[in-house]
Amino acid sequence: MNKLELMKTFVRVTELRSFTQAAASLGLPKASVSEHVRDLERLLGARLLNRTTRKVSVTQDGLALYERCKDMLADMDDMENMFRLDGTVLGGRLRIDMPTVAARQLVMPHLGQFLAAYPHIQIEVSSTDRRVDLVREGFDCVLRAGDVQDPSLIARYLGTVAMVNCASPAYLAQYGTPHTVDELAEHRLVHYVTTLGARASGFEYVLDGQLHQLPMAGSVTVNNTEAFQGACLGGIGIAQMPLSGARPHLAAGTLVAILPQHLAPPMPIALLYTHRRDLPQRTRVFMDWLSALIEREWMAK
Repeated sequence: MNKLELMKTFVRVTELRSFTQAAASLGLPKASVSEHVRDLERLLGARLLNRTTRKVSVTQDGLALYERCKDMLADMDDMENMFRLDGTVLGGRLRIDMPTVAARQLVMPHLGQFLAAYPHIQIEVSSTDRRVDLVREGFDCVLRAGDVQDPSLIARYLGTVAMVNCASPAYLAQYGTPHTVDELAEHRLVHYVTTLGARASGFEYVLDGQLHQLPMAGSVTVNNTEAFQGACLGGIGIAQMPLSGARPHLAAGTLVAILPQHLAPPMPIALLYTHRRDLPQRTRVFMDWLSALIEREWMAK
């Protein structure tokens, strides 16, 4: 019994939700595909798929096994390719997570270039601002802005991005343009927190090498960078955001930079991954590509 073949068959049936389509995809008789899944279920002592005359659905045990199988099969691909010099043979699944703004403005517009260079790599992209669990959720690496506080992860620092204070023309027309920190007492801030319910830090700025945090009023608190930027664009308040994300709106005039002498400290950018003796080559090449992209598009301007 070839356990790898059983796993490959199970993964294909799970993805296609069909024994018939899986058989056609694998070039196997439908009876062989069904037998492979039954053999795997007997081997593990668990029901992996629910079958009816109309559809195939995965059980909770099957879903957990599916994620493990994809990782194991991808690792096998790495071992088969580890002594090959031609990078185009790299294959397997790559699961990554990044902030929503980074996905929309930076990575997605350029990802086709990476896939053209490595056409056998399949990428799953999660775009969220929450702190994902790399191990439990099966991510190969995540892109994060801000300080890294998890000692269980390895951080590959890429550099820092400059910050900018922004407000919409409509907001400035209503409340006026502040020119000093003291004038912020008459203004509102869009507050950002990673977890709703947490205490917002207020308006941050560096003076004489020291970080200061000025509490400010504000009607809206968000935990998502898209909502944060949207609130500022909508005239709800002042926002402190990375210059890289604000640049298109500054150029278009939909946002205006204010208080240039009172900026928040530059924000560190890092790629995080779990402790692993042999990081898959597909992960390494993607991190190298993303690092170069961020340096070119975000840090060199």
